[in-house]
Amino acid sequence: MVQYQYKESKKPSFSRIIIRGLALLILYGLVSGVLIFSFPKEVSEDYQKKSSVSNFYSNDLGCDRVVLINDPFEAGVARINIIEKAQKTLDVSYYAIDSGEYANVFLGMLLDAADRGVKVNLVLDGIFHGMKKDLKDVVYTFMAHPNIELKFYEPLNVFKPWTLNNRLHDKYIIADNRIVIIGGRNIGDKYFGLDSYRGAISHDRDVVIMNTDEKDQSSVINQMSDYFQLVWNCEYVKSSINQLSARQYKAGSEKKKDLEETVRLTKKNIPALFHHDIDWLSLSFPANKITLIHNPVERFSKEPWCWYEITQLMKSAQQSIFIQSPYIIPNPQMIQAFSENNLPLDVDLLTNSLGSTPNFPAYAGYIKYRKKIIDTGVNVYEYQGKDSIHGKSFAIDDDLVLIGSFNFDPRSVYLSTETMVVIHSKGFAHKFKEEINEYINQSLLVASDYTYAQNTKVKEEEVRRSKKIIITTLSYFIGLFDYML
Repeated sequence: MVQYQYKESKKPSFSRIIIRGLALLILYGLVSGVLIFSFPKEVSEDYQKKSSVSNFYSNDLGCDRVVLINDPFEAGVARINIIEKAQKTLDVSYYAIDSGEYANVFLGMLLDAADRGVKVNLVLDGIFHGMKKDLKDVVYTFMAHPNIELKFYEPLNVFKPWTLNNRLHDKYIIADNRIVIIGGRNIGDKYFGLDSYRGAISHDRDVVIMNTDEKDQSSVINQMSDYFQLVWNCEYVKSSINQLSARQYKAGSEKKKDLEETVRLTKKNIPALFHHDIDWLSLSFPANKITLIHNPVERFSKEPWCWYEITQLMKSAQQSIFIQSPYIIPNPQMIQAFSENNLPLDVDLLTNSLGSTPNFPAYAGYIKYRKKIIDTGVNVYEYQGKDSIHGKSFAIDDDLVLIGSFNFDPRSVYLSTETMVVIHSKGFAHKFKEEINEYINQSLLVASDYTYAQNTKVKEEEVRRSKKIIITTLSYFIGLFDYML
């Protein structure tokens, strides 16, 4: 009789269970947090039907006027002034507040406005907000104040990796639904160049827009207020704390005193930052029309609303197109926009050089596409001046300018919230191009052989060897996920 022996199957060890579990978690993160974004959306037919280039133009002057602000210190003064003059409401939206002197003054001035009865609504990106370490207790200060409401857009949730790419990239302040400042600057010392700051300046651009007729509902400020409410009330925006503990309340009270003291001392040491009786009207240009464009407020890969409007405007150009972005990381669809046969001959693109860029991963992404961009015939200027440029702007012909938060990269096209104002104003466009020429005059044109065209007036920025090695190395790997840069 044959006897069969049965071996008891071994149970997997605890370490194997852990390894398999970690492998599944990594796979889950890669699929739902990375790979899922490699399938970009297209703009829906419904949106295309509503869109028209004519929406951005008008034959008559509108109710909005606009001021261009390039100088870092003036940009800091403008924000403080708008907060100082607010009487009823301040709706504030920023990607990041970087710890430092200006951030403390900015937050202290918001607190001062709230103390005098202004309702302050502040929404920040839920991951890159910067309200940590030195600024952590400001959260408690604001949450304890009856006139301040602080919210965070899509806070960190490691169990939902797809939410990590849903970032708020907007940068603007609306005061009393009457005046707005919008542009590419976050809140931080490097954007405003206070005397005490010794680091590199990030040169950027803002506009101040005012409505000269509050009864006129066509003002872009009404569009911006509606957009702010859309973001403020969306399901992704959360308050960080429902109720303060006794310790948090005490920490917030102490931080309130610190902010008040910071404002007092800064008024004494840098009086030029405060109490300006700025006549914005006399500084402004009339505009035929100013229009807000923005991306949809949704998760996953977004419909590229901003990019669609920009490409339609580019196709409508008769004479010239100008593009400035600190980061140029085009996907094939974006490169195709440069290859359109109906684009004008004069297409200029201004970005950072290897020497000026502070963003290594972004520049590594640019290196991958640099030759392809130049091969399209676009005039590429790379900035060689002091520090770096961070402005995000477009100009179409001699009368249309776009300014805001939109970078020339897939993240701005498909992933982040973005806001741009489209300004139809010949006078403003002329002023804008004068300011742009200052940057062009500190830049080198890339020739068709991908080297710099000869220019005796501009010297190529020196690059540290270590910086070259790091960026070149990154460029070999960055292509695996450049659709997320």
